[in-house]
Parts: sequence; C-alpha cells; structure tokens
Amino acid sequence: MKTKDFYFDLPEELIAQTPIERRDVSRLLVLERSSGRVSHRRFYDLPQFLRAGDCLIVNDSRVLPARLLGQRIPGGGACEVLLLVDRGENVWECLVRPGKKMRRGARVTFGDGALMAEVTDELPGGNRLVRFSYEGIFLEVLDRLGKMPLPPYIHEELQDRERYQTVYSRVNGSAAAPTAGLHFTPELLDNIRAMGVEVGHVTLHVGLGTFRPVKEDEIEGHDMHSEYCEIPHETAELVNRTKANGGRVFCVGTTSCRTVESFAAEDGTLRESAGWTNIFIYPGYRFRVLDGLITNFHLPESTLIMLVSALAGRENVLAAYDEAVRERYRFFSFGDAMLIV
Repeated sequence: MKTKDFYFDLPEELIAQTPIERRDVSRLLVLERSSGRVSHRRFYDLPQFLRAGDCLIVNDSRVLPARLLGQRIPGGGACEVLLLVDRGENVWECLVRPGKKMRRGARVTFGDGALMAEVTDELPGGNRLVRFSYEGIFLEVLDRLGKMPLPPYIHEELQDRERYQTVYSRVNGSAAAPTAGLHFTPELLDNIRAMGVEVGHVTLHVGLGTFRPVKEDEIEGHDMHSEYCEIPHETAELVNRTKANGGRVFCVGTTSCRTVESFAAEDGTLRESAGWTNIFIYPGYRFRVLDGLITNFHLPESTLIMLVSALAGRENVLAAYDEAVRERYRFFSFGDAMLIV
C-alpha cells in the first residue's frame, strides 16, 4: 500500500495544545467497523458500549520528566539532553542538542551541579550514550530538574505535569504518554468495574519513534521502531478468560494493542511475556486478541492511522476522520477520542 493512501487534510488549529479541564468530558467519536457508521458522544458515555464480561487493557507506563536543560563545561553553552532508553549502570541512550557540540567526551551540568553527565559514545543515527553522576536517587533528581518531553506539535507550556500522565500510570519509562488513556478518571474506571468489566494492565514504554514519519512511498518498506513491553501473568489470564467466556477485549490505545498482539499465540491466547517489539500493524493484518480499540486521532500518513485502518478499514477510518475535521474535534495527544467497535 502507498503511504499517501493514508493522507487527510488537517487544519493546524485542530491540533490540541492544552488538555481540557475535565478528562472524561472530551468528545468521543464512535465508529462501527462493520458498517462504517459514526456517532458522536462524550467519553463519559464509554460504559454504554461495554458489557459485563468484557475487559479493558491499559498501558500503565509513566512518562519520565526526561527533558534536561543544562550547560556544557567548560564554556557554559546551553544544551539539551532527552532521555530515551535506560542502558543500565547510570548510562542512558539520549537525544542531544546541539549535536555538533555534544561529541564523545562532552560534559554537561544540570541544576548547578546537582546532576552531571558525560557523553560516552555516539550511536548510528545520531543518538548518544550518556553517563550520569549524582547524589541520591536518580528518579528523584530527574523529577526535580527534568521537564515533560511534550510532542513536537505542542507548543504551549504544560502547567500541570500530571495531565500528561494517565491516572493509572505507575511504571516509569516512557518518553511520551500513551494518550488514549488520558481521558479516564478514577470514577469512570470504578463505574466500568462495577458493571462487570475487568481492567488489566500491560506496560509499553513509549519511545519518540512513535512520532517518526513514514518516509517510504510503500508502507511495507517502513522500518518500525522498537519499544520495550511486558504482559504480567494476571493480565494474560484475564484476556484468556475473557475470550473463553465470550467477552470482548478492548485495548486502550495503540500501545496496549501492539503489546498484546506482539505476544499473542495463533489462537489469540496470551502468557506472561516481556521483551522488545517492533510490530507494524497495517491493513491486511489479522488481529489475534483485539476486539475493540479506544484511541485518539492520529497524524496523517502515520503508522498509527495505519494500525487503526487495519482494524476498521481504511475507507471507514478516513471517512470518520473527515467527519471529525468537519465537526471540529481536537486532534492528537491532548485531543478527543475515538472508539472502534
């Protein structure tokens, strides 16, 4: 398939720059994949589309305040370091700016010396390995000095860090939020559980590769980025039990979807698993676990709109997106939501 087959015209003013005041008041576009029928609701209406015996699978990864602003030493020139992957022994794979000034051996100070860093290696593609030194606990230092690594299309400063975290986030490690989950409140989750829908957790640490455009003309030529994910025993058992009893599995976000589909057996069963995935889901893919998806609205020609099209059909998805544009839905990370059933 052609990358251009997934293009749609998106006015820039529809890209949400800030979160709305109440998470679950965001709009919800419901797409029936069998018919292509679309309806317009609010996110707090979600329980109306679930039934007892279904399950929700959520990604509990938590975004690190991974953007560090510092000064090079000696000289004092400004620089930026963005943490990507923990390589162990206080070494992280990072993006750095300015790249020409951050070669092997470059040293940086953050927070008047509370955190020090040295570039130890340069990787193919331009990333750096950076070794950090500090007193105390690294995550506490990072929480004090770091900033949230908001997506490149968001230009407003985030006033409340927790609005870029899901209410169920608990495992530090992401460079970007699993944004479909931002619409949930504790009260909404309680209501969903009370109606007999169980909630299971997986972990996928979202990397910045999620924002990388597809540059090839043919989508099959795209080199998909890798991300680390885990499925605990309890969640695998929940999915297997739900399927065996005739319930439906709803994934909250493309990250949860990619996690369960990465480790599913041919018959759709899961077991406790952990590892790296570079699964690329596009039309023609046969879903083994997923029955329904809760997701946000994605970039034109992105791997994420390709995944959604694999589930609901490219024509249905593009028609729904065109209607979302006409109805002035808010797009991307802080935007509105879509439910595919």
